[in-house]
Amino acid sequence: MEYFDLNNGIKMPMAGIGTYLLSPDDAENAVYEALKCGYRLIDTANAYMNERAVGRGIKKSGVRREDVSLVTKIWCTEYEDGDKAIDETLARLGTDYVDLLFLHQPVGNYIEGYKAMERAYKAGKVKALGLSNFPQDRFENVLANCEIVPQVVQVETHPYYPQTELKQTLKKYGMGLMAWYPLGHGDKSLIKQDVFARLAQKYGKTNAQIILRWHTQVGNIVIPGSKNPEHIRSNADIFDFALTPEEITEIAALDKGKRYYNMAIEDEEKAFMGWKMDFNNQK
Repeated sequence: MEYFDLNNGIKMPMAGIGTYLLSPDDAENAVYEALKCGYRLIDTANAYMNERAVGRGIKKSGVRREDVSLVTKIWCTEYEDGDKAIDETLARLGTDYVDLLFLHQPVGNYIEGYKAMERAYKAGKVKALGLSNFPQDRFENVLANCEIVPQVVQVETHPYYPQTELKQTLKKYGMGLMAWYPLGHGDKSLIKQDVFARLAQKYGKTNAQIILRWHTQVGNIVIPGSKNPEHIRSNADIFDFALTPEEITEIAALDKGKRYYNMAIEDEEKAFMGWKMDFNNQK
């Protein structure tokens, strides 16, 4: 495993497993399988409705809690009472701290939500702070109003949309980028690009493994999701080879500025703020 050095001195694994869209049973089993085969980074969220299951998977694995980088996110309808939301998240996960906590969406009173995360950080309930899905202007608004600079930003990132400009901004603050949709939402036109097929043959890997290795070599933390044990193992088997600088440059040429998630911020405000769920009513 390779690690990213966060701007507060914490080391975070460069590859982990995501649990988006996984049912509680699937999330518990995926986390268990991932930890048993060497993963040490787990990503979940209030809104995934599987935090309790993720906590069970960690306990069932037998891996020590302090050896796991546990990541979750509080939902935008909870920002006004973020202190309570954070305590409830910890209770659902069955832990007294998380290693990284995100604001999940850039809507609602996200400044108040971030201040709650800062309080949790100072209290030792959260080891690192992050922003998920924040556009540049709202990202900068947090920076202008925060006491503690975030450690990680989580956004859609893949070879068709490598977030080149954002990464220049993050570099100034020593912030990491965590990539969701790292394989382009499973788009076969991306995964089957000739460059990936050729490099897969050269290194004895799959196309997906080549893409995930590209992510880690350009400094991205990746969290591909799967409930298939074989895919889980394969997605972590990417650190026994290295792409050359020339190969990384060739992959960079695939940038199309293409996103798979395109909801306007105004529509997000309407949709997400109306999404009120009982996050404690989980299995």
